[in-house]
Amino acid sequence: MAIPTSSIMVDAPVESSSSAVSWGPIIAGAFVATVVTLVLMLVGAGLSLTLVSPFPSESSSTTTLSVYAAVWLVIVQWVSSGVGGYLAGRLRTKWVGVHTDEVFFRDTTHGFLTWAVATMVVAMFLSSTVSSIVSGTARTVTQAAATTTAAAANAASENLPDLSTSYFTDALLRPADPRTTAPAAAAGSNEAAAAELSRILMRSAANGELSAGDRTYIEQLIAARTGLTEADAQARVDTVMKEIEDAKVATQEAADTAHKSAATTALLGALSLFIGAFIACAAAAFGGRQRDDEEAIY
Repeated sequence: MAIPTSSIMVDAPVESSSSAVSWGPIIAGAFVATVVTLVLMLVGAGLSLTLVSPFPSESSSTTTLSVYAAVWLVIVQWVSSGVGGYLAGRLRTKWVGVHTDEVFFRDTTHGFLTWAVATMVVAMFLSSTVSSIVSGTARTVTQAAATTTAAAANAASENLPDLSTSYFTDALLRPADPRTTAPAAAAGSNEAAAAELSRILMRSAANGELSAGDRTYIEQLIAARTGLTEADAQARVDTVMKEIEDAKVATQEAADTAHKSAATTALLGALSLFIGAFIACAAAAFGGRQRDDEEAIY
């Protein structure tokens, strides 16, 4: 006998009244991750200061310090993400009547939210409190080492080429015989000539080249002030202009290297954050599974 359609009872789906997001474990995990990050940052700052010495021969290079700082920041990010994510998964309440795949998704989501909250909090701290603490500590060491390193810094700077305009004007106006001493009047005229040469060199640098008229005038001025022959004056101008061009190229290469280094650092930092998010998700899933397994045993 056929059963009337009207007599068939269909159970309507029941919607859970509780949210799938447990903010308590998320906030707790983010709080612990933030604290771990701050503590490890201070430890890293202390360890990095041990690599700096008032004596240049005993201090690590800038490259070494940069690599050490980058590696330590990655370690801090990954460790704090793992700890925060694990606590978020382990502390959440067991979901009853939820499919295993859904439990895994919720656990990983809790880990990701923990990582996101902790990252935002740490970013705010790093822009204020921690930066002040670290910079204050570094400033103390720097001030203590300033007096000791001043002589070494001055000695080292003497070995570097002076790329200022004054250096090149002095190079152009060097006398043919350094043993000769110019009278005071000639010295004053050389100062005026040096100022004029400096203006010409600055204009040529702005235009990108030295005009033919300026070159001829400079050669004549050098020959008159230094006692060089016209050929020697031309050779000196060619040499100095070559040094100026080399200095410009070196500056451009340094700027390009700094630009590429900054871009690489930003990309590696973003990659480290993504890996930290993955670690937080995996740790939360692991912690949630341990929580469920232990409750099933007891």
